[in-house]
Amino acid sequence: MKDISIIVPIYNAEKYIKKCLDSIINQTKKEIEIILINDGSTDNTENIIKEYKDKRIKYFKNTNHGIGYTRNFGIDKSTSKYIMFLDSDDYLEKTACEELFKKAEKDNLDIVISDFYKVYEDRIEEIKLPSFKDSSLKENPNIITEYLNPWAKLYNSKLVKDNNIKFVEDLKYEDAPFVIEALDKAKKIGKVNKPLNYYVIHGNSETTVRDRKCFDILQIVDKIRKYTKNKEYLKDKIDKLTVRILTNYTIQQRNQKNKLIGLEFIDKAFDYLKKEVPDYKNNKYYINRGKKKIIEKSKFLTKLYVRLYK
Repeated sequence: MKDISIIVPIYNAEKYIKKCLDSIINQTKKEIEIILINDGSTDNTENIIKEYKDKRIKYFKNTNHGIGYTRNFGIDKSTSKYIMFLDSDDYLEKTACEELFKKAEKDNLDIVISDFYKVYEDRIEEIKLPSFKDSSLKENPNIITEYLNPWAKLYNSKLVKDNNIKFVEDLKYEDAPFVIEALDKAKKIGKVNKPLNYYVIHGNSETTVRDRKCFDILQIVDKIRKYTKNKEYLKDKIDKLTVRILTNYTIQQRNQKNKLIGLEFIDKAFDYLKKEVPDYKNNKYYINRGKKKIIEKSKFLTKLYVRLYK
C-alpha cells in the first residue's frame, strides 16, 4: 500500500496537464499513487499523459461524466492510506505530500489542511487561512467557514470510504457538500501553516464565467443546510456560509453573458435567503464587508450593479 493517492480528474487540459503532472512526479515524497482519470477529453490531453512512464501512474479513460463522478471514480480506485485531490490545471509545491503526510501521521489526523496560492495571469497571491489547533469540527465550528475547497487537503481514506462520503454527481459546485461531510465526520483536523497548493485561475474559469448552471448553487446550499439541519453547533456558521455563498454568486452575475439569467438568479437567491435566513441583512458575514454590503444586502442595488457592470 502507498501512503497517498493523488486523484486528478482531467478534461481537455492539454495546456496545463504537464505542469500539473511534473509537480506530482517530482514530489519529495515518493510513496504515492497517481490516479489520472481522463473524463472524455477531445484535445491532445491523452497523448501528453502517455508520454509519462512513471510506474506510480494509474491511468483511466472514461466517457464524459463530470467532475463529481470522476472524483468518486478516483476514490473507488485509490488504494493508499490517504487521499488528495488536485485539479488538472493546478500544481503542488514540491514538498506538499511529504509535509501533509508527516502532519497527519504525527498528530493522528483524519484531515490535514494547508494554505495555498492563487495563480492569476499576471500575479501569484498567497492565501493564508486562519490557524487553529488540532481539533474536531464540533470543538471548532469556525473551520467550516474557511476551508470548503476539496484540494489543499489530505484525507484519511478510511474516513472517506467507511462513511461513504461522495461528491454530488448531478450538479455543478459539487465539492462543498463533500468537504462539509468530511470535516463533520473527522475526529481530528489539523493544519500546515504554509501554502502547498497552486490554484490557477483562468480568464474562462468557473470563478469568472457564469451561465445558467449557476442555479445549481441553490441546490448545493440546500443540500448543505439539510445535512447540517440538526447540528446545533453549526447553525450560526451555516447561516453565515449560506449568506456568504449566495451573496458571492449574486454579485458574480455581473459576469453572466445573458443579463436576464443573472437577474433571474438574483431573484431566486434573495428569495432563498429570505426563506432560510430571514434576518440575513444582520448576518455576521457583512461585518467586514465595508461599503460593499450596501449593495450586497439589497436585491434592487445588486440588480442595478449587475445591469451597469461592463
